[in-house]
Amino acid sequence: MKCNSCERDTDDFPCMHCGSYNVLDKGFVRLVEFMGGDRAVVQAARVSLGQGLKTPERDRRLIHYLMEHEHGTPFEHSIFKFHIKCPIFVAREWFRHRISSFNEISQRYVEVKDEFYVPNALRRQSKSNRQASEFAEFENEKELIELIESAYGKSYEIYKELLKNGVARELARIVLPLGIYTQFYWTVNSRSLMNFLRLRMADDAQYEIRQYANVIYGIFKEKMPWTAESWLELGKKKP
Repeated sequence: MKCNSCERDTDDFPCMHCGSYNVLDKGFVRLVEFMGGDRAVVQAARVSLGQGLKTPERDRRLIHYLMEHEHGTPFEHSIFKFHIKCPIFVAREWFRHRISSFNEISQRYVEVKDEFYVPNALRRQSKSNRQASEFAEFENEKELIELIESAYGKSYEIYKELLKNGVARELARIVLPLGIYTQFYWTVNSRSLMNFLRLRMADDAQYEIRQYANVIYGIFKEKMPWTAESWLELGKKKP
């Protein structure tokens, strides 16, 4: 399999070359930097009493107590920085999580690549939730997916023609659809990250952003196992 980030062949993920995880058909999640961890949460909580780390058992119990009683600020002392590649419509949902920092690639400065999200299965509008969808069988699904690809191809062809004729990148981009891929860096503390995961791993979250959230949860669990365990045990509670 090829890594969507470094485009090298790899047998396993995270990619042995760049450490990224493939998501959807062309996207990825890569942890760039991490600071803190479970012990940083404990240190931040105990400083109010002029104390620090104790035994692993007591430190673990403290994290559970903080989570259960919604003492959230100590969780802000563990920081994740991710490199994300996703379709623009996914990024627009992502950017609603404002207690974090984003820097996105600029279509004003960079010529956009011919990279579009093509779903491998289609969904119908949910009958019980106006904002949700559900997978269903379409007799003409192959033809409908080809329609999506055709629209992508035409819009990108027009985009390139506009550039060829001297139209500025910042204006030529207006013909590009929401399915085109973008990239951004996302820096977030573990408190805000848990809020993101609580909302975006939910059953009624859009399928595409759920795929990213599931991968990020795996990274969160690896880096902060005590916090992740308490968070799950307490029903993905907002600390």
